[in-house]
Amino acid sequence: MKWDDLKDQPCSVARTVAVIGDRWTLMLLRDCFLGVRRFEAFQERLGISRTIITDRLKTLVDEGVLRRVAYQDRPPRHEYRLTRKGLDLYPVIMGIVHWGNVHYAGDAGPPMLHRHRTCGHDIEPVLACKACGEALDARAVEVRPGPGLEDPGRGTAGALPAQSGSGIQISKPPSPVRPSKLSG
Repeated sequence: MKWDDLKDQPCSVARTVAVIGDRWTLMLLRDCFLGVRRFEAFQERLGISRTIITDRLKTLVDEGVLRRVAYQDRPPRHEYRLTRKGLDLYPVIMGIVHWGNVHYAGDAGPPMLHRHRTCGHDIEPVLACKACGEALDARAVEVRPGPGLEDPGRGTAGALPAQSGSGIQISKPPSPVRPSKLSG
């Protein structure tokens, strides 16, 4: 499958990756959620070429994730603001932040903490059932075909794999090898 084909797949992950799946796009979105809005600030923070920033910002604007707003007429200058669609990516970004904090923060701890303004406590993202409020992990969720899956059996990247009915299987690390007793 080609990168350009992802947007046409009957899979929400593929369609989303087609828009935000590039590392520089994710870093631009991170900066947007940190309050960065201006091209020069993105370039200074990320240290990447103007061409890459221009391309990624154009995609995000074209997809309705950001909107380009003039803040100066002479010379013309614009800033980039998150739209409602862009703000809907906050749980995604926070999920990535949490995963990085858990698996890559190191001994010193996470490089940034996120505090809930209302209660003043640091937060960690939690996926919960909309109906009952129960916290969820992969083993508590069953995936089934939705109305947007045109032909569940057509064998595309978006099709559901055959499931054993027991949900997602999480592999456990192997048990430590114990030396066997030698008889003698």
